[in-house]
Amino acid sequence: MPKLLISDQRSRIFDVPFLAPAGMKGGRYSRLSQTELIPLPYGSELFMLPDRMPVGYDPASRRLVTLKDNPFAPGKRCFPVAAFVSPGYTSTFNTAYEESGSPALLPLFAYTAAAFYKGRFYAAAVRVDAEKRQDLRLMDLKAIDRNVVLFRKIFPKNRLMRHLESCAQVYGCPAGRNFFLSRYEAPLPTSPSCNSQCLGCISYQPGKKCPITQPRIKFVPTPEEIAETAIWHISRVKDPVVSFGQGCEGEPLMSGETIEKAVRLIRAATDKGIINLNTNASRPDMVRRLFDAGLDSIRVSMNSVRKEYYARYYNPRGYTFMDVLRSIDIAKQKKRFVSINYLSAPGFTDSWGEYTALRHFLKQYHINMIQWRNLNYDPLGYYRSVGKVPADGTVGMREVVHRIHREFPGVMKGYFNPSRKRMRRFNKREKKAWRVF
Repeated sequence: MPKLLISDQRSRIFDVPFLAPAGMKGGRYSRLSQTELIPLPYGSELFMLPDRMPVGYDPASRRLVTLKDNPFAPGKRCFPVAAFVSPGYTSTFNTAYEESGSPALLPLFAYTAAAFYKGRFYAAAVRVDAEKRQDLRLMDLKAIDRNVVLFRKIFPKNRLMRHLESCAQVYGCPAGRNFFLSRYEAPLPTSPSCNSQCLGCISYQPGKKCPITQPRIKFVPTPEEIAETAIWHISRVKDPVVSFGQGCEGEPLMSGETIEKAVRLIRAATDKGIINLNTNASRPDMVRRLFDAGLDSIRVSMNSVRKEYYARYYNPRGYTFMDVLRSIDIAKQKKRFVSINYLSAPGFTDSWGEYTALRHFLKQYHINMIQWRNLNYDPLGYYRSVGKVPADGTVGMREVVHRIHREFPGVMKGYFNPSRKRMRRFNKREKKAWRVF
């Protein structure tokens, strides 16, 4: 059977032969069977969760148990082990644990249930995107270093490229690395400010509730710097995407006027590729202006399609959930491609209430794609802030993904912002024509 993983105080990982792994959804535990597990994807990481106790399942007594002591070192503590799965995979269960006292919030990662099975590590996840855009095996770090030097010689005054150097070399940002490898999607961070205070913001945490993952950009690049960066990438990539709205910035619509000028400069130079905006969609009028300037697609970030749960996570400042929906309406009126960046949390996203609301949302707004991305936040902290799972239980993450795309075959399933050719392939397969590129 799959075995529970634990860690000792020195971060050494052990499998417990007499306990099966348990998964957690909103503080509720259940035994994990092998059907819930997949081999741990390449590039994933394993984490030890401090100030917490692992929960497993005892087949002998047929009950869930909490390990307060290390079974291999009596009298000493042990800790839960969680997986941070690679991009392209969505968690179906969080690792099961109990908190010891009132611990600090966990750092901003997704804590997927992990296990040991058939001589290797496994995780409770489902693959939603087969594209190898962020596969670390395809990222030559030496080539990145060489191209940083080369780009600096070609564009010595471009501050945006200098910022992306740090993203790629210091923080290991896959999008930043792809820019210097001239692959896939290039990031165009622009905004040091934001009109949301998201619980899981990776670039700003008021009061230092938990450590940030990557510092926020401290300046607004000029339209010329943005256009120069984007045109360079577009000219070197066969099927390129360039995107505003990155983890190392606030909300790009706060710099909307600058982006509008940059998009016009890009489109004056080339009609190739997709210009995308990752956004909270809080300024519908600015979204309209950007589409008129030449923007091709938007990805709207949402943890929920219900306004009360959306507000509890995003803490909007100066806009409402209706503004978000208005922006989606405008995008559809303009016949542009619309994704939602659906921040998924097992136990919430697959609750019956959220699943039902998502179906209604898809019927009303006819978006083009769901990106099933993992919510990077302390699992129990999330439910304390947003709301616990209703008593009627859950559908199951794997089942939700399957049901949604079976009922709505015209909605693309994925993880990454699609390129123009990928949009065309999907439209051809589904005989859709959201926009003629």
